[in-house]
Amino acid sequence: MKTWNKFGGIVVMALLGACAQVATAQAPPAAVKDFDARVTKYLELRKNETGDPQRPTKSPEQITSNEQEIAAKMRAARAGAKQGDIFTPQIAGYFRQRIARAMKGNKGERVEKSMRRAEPVDGVQLRVNDTYPAGVPLQSTPPSLLLKLPALPSALEYRVVGQNLVLHDIAANLVVDFIPNAMP
Repeated sequence: MKTWNKFGGIVVMALLGACAQVATAQAPPAAVKDFDARVTKYLELRKNETGDPQRPTKSPEQITSNEQEIAAKMRAARAGAKQGDIFTPQIAGYFRQRIARAMKGNKGERVEKSMRRAEPVDGVQLRVNDTYPAGVPLQSTPPSLLLKLPALPSALEYRVVGQNLVLHDIAANLVVDFIPNAMP
């Protein structure tokens, strides 16, 4: 019985150690936790400033009016916003690393082809807290690239503008932040 207890204890300890390693391996890096906290803070500010989301409408005029109203409130609330408020240097470094991994090998070739098939966007001046540039297509971000990046709440999306990765507020059509030269 003593042998079994010792053996059972060793097995339990080994299993606990393995579980701890798996949990540690799956825990998001500090940069992702920081990014998630900054995104949550932005969305809380938006909710506090703009209230509940507008009722759905099919009227283009009402959609534009709602978008402009939300954008104006967010610009006022974030009057001092600048590039790097959400994508801090540490967070931007993490994203660049993840993007570089997504752009390697066969999958990288597919990402590049996908981006070339879409309407490429170059030469656009981005400013945090500005409306997404008028007349510039909202180029979709390839799914294989999105899988390498932290998931976003449905109110926000990633967009690629030239070599920049943009964090876009959908309802306000605002550039929340961006990473310059994020794309290799």
